[in-house]
Amino acid sequence: MAGALSPSAHVDTFARDNLPPEDQWPEFLLDGFDYPDRLNSAVELTDRMVEKGFGDHTALIGNGRRRTYKELADWTNRLAHALTEDLGVKPGNRVLIRSANNPAMVACWLAATKAGAVVINTMPMLRAGELSKIVDKAEVEFALCDTRLMDELVACAKTSDFLKKVISFDGTSNHDAELDRLALEKPVGYEAVATGSDDVALLGFTSGSTGTPKATMHFHRDLLIIADGYAKEVLGVTPDDIFIGSPPLAFTFGLGGLAVFPLRFGAAATLLESATPPNMIEIIQKYKATVCFTAPTAYRVMLQAMEDGADLSSLRAAVSAGETLPAPVYDAWMQKTGKPMLDGIGATEMLHIFVSNRFDDHKPACTGKPVSGYEVRVLGADGEPVAAGETGRLAVRGPTGCRYLADARQRDYVVDGWNITGDSFSMSEDGHLHFAARNDDMIISSGYNIAGPEVEAALLSHPSVQECAVIGVPDESRGAIVEAHVVLIDGADPTDDTRKSLQDHVKATIAPYKYPRSIVFSDILPKTETGKIQRFRLRQEP
Repeated sequence: MAGALSPSAHVDTFARDNLPPEDQWPEFLLDGFDYPDRLNSAVELTDRMVEKGFGDHTALIGNGRRRTYKELADWTNRLAHALTEDLGVKPGNRVLIRSANNPAMVACWLAATKAGAVVINTMPMLRAGELSKIVDKAEVEFALCDTRLMDELVACAKTSDFLKKVISFDGTSNHDAELDRLALEKPVGYEAVATGSDDVALLGFTSGSTGTPKATMHFHRDLLIIADGYAKEVLGVTPDDIFIGSPPLAFTFGLGGLAVFPLRFGAAATLLESATPPNMIEIIQKYKATVCFTAPTAYRVMLQAMEDGADLSSLRAAVSAGETLPAPVYDAWMQKTGKPMLDGIGATEMLHIFVSNRFDDHKPACTGKPVSGYEVRVLGADGEPVAAGETGRLAVRGPTGCRYLADARQRDYVVDGWNITGDSFSMSEDGHLHFAARNDDMIISSGYNIAGPEVEAALLSHPSVQECAVIGVPDESRGAIVEAHVVLIDGADPTDDTRKSLQDHVKATIAPYKYPRSIVFSDILPKTETGKIQRFRLRQEP
């Protein structure tokens, strides 16, 4: 391992010591992504941007004010001084951050990264027990927490063998908390730790974990690769762009889309602590946002808002991820805006999106082609590539890839140098990828393989359906049947007649054997903070 990596700047060697064995790594394809051996990603996103002439450009918008790149660089440098001089953070120490999406959270992440720490961003909804699993897994000693969210973290610290220091920061614009006061008198210049490009900068805990959480390990170079690859190639980000979105910064999808991507190119990010569709609609109109990251369910609300007179014409890029993009949503967006919705797929293990549609190459019910630098295969049960048009497991390799922190599940995710994502896809003759389902969302009924998302797309094209989720439920005679959990639009009645109308509609839209034999009407579907429908919770219901 020592020969495979450049010398580390970490005094605390925990992260590098707990990388997977080298023979379990995916194959990394780094051609075209050349960075110096010494690289601090936070410096590249702040001080370096000031040096390039972006000092007076707006970097962050949030809590009613704008902050320029110069203000962000100064702020993060002061915070870094406080972390190292007053709190004793050393290079390689793990620093957990607990906050909603706001400029202070971004500043704390950048400051800790400048100090050479390995950062773990966490969601504000997590409780003490959930935080304890993260703290124990990563042996976290330091935590930075929004003053409004201290209770659960303090409770976690009381029972932890690792967490010794919990420091508050002000997530509002008042800058009146312990960390803010420590930073107030610090100089604006800071000699950031000269981390290696392959030093671990970020631990991303996967949202789908059950039992022992899985932590994905990402290097400083990885944080720039996703910007210099996907954001540059697919989005074509410019300094004039203004980003908006709903995913939490605690997830790599949100950190990329709402921090790394805009800051890498001198653009601006608008941050919302409560990124509901109505709040996003308001901000898009107020600041003329140009790039949006959110889930298909939110775009459906935006479509209705445009029908009601909202002006969202400033958006040039609508990125959909987290959930498969149903063709009816794509079609409606194209019809309403004349612009494509860019579906894509990413994974916490891969850090961000690695397959995507393009502005000049897009179609409904299609996830697109690999981002430059990535290669994909669709594999059968024998591990060999399947024929064009056949469904199999998606395998990917490229400049980023899975490295679990001290986890035997590394062997399941990386096979023969390829990352096996847990998704079922088919690939057309011309190389376009089409999502079928998560591997655990494939329903086998009477010998037929039925992809739940295909049934969902059919249901969503019915005028009475607001949103839906399809699962398989056990059935004595068929093995399993298709069950649809449906939220109806206002004014539609959850009656047997409506149920039959939905079933007939599906039979007329796709192969009749795929229709939902069971339909459950619901007021709301369980979702994660990123808008992903939690189908496993529907399966757990009696």
